Amino acid sequence: MWRPGRSRDRRTVICIACGDSVLREDAREYDKEGNRWDRRGKEFEYLCADCDDERCHQPRDGLESLICSIESDGLAREEFLSRYADAVANDEAGATGRSERDR
Repeated sequence: MWRPGRSRDRRTVICIACGDSVLREDAREYDKEGNRWDRRGKEFEYLCADCDDERCHQPRDGLESLICSIESDGLAREEFLSRYADAVANDEAGATGRSERDR
């Protein structure tokens, strides 16, 4: 009789955050594209449970294109952060239909 149990997959993977080696079955898949359910043609990276618990699980749709549109050669960190904060605030205002002064 077959009994339910854990996978017999004893492969190990490396956590991309801390570098620890963990069993694949104990690791969390990380998809830098943000959609782990679309599995076609992807190679996933992995996080150990502790590192996965520490990361932000918020959606990242459009984040890379936003960062690329803000970046420029020689841009100071403070200026980049200021531009990023302005862009996010404008995006949120547009999504809610409110302007900054309405808040």
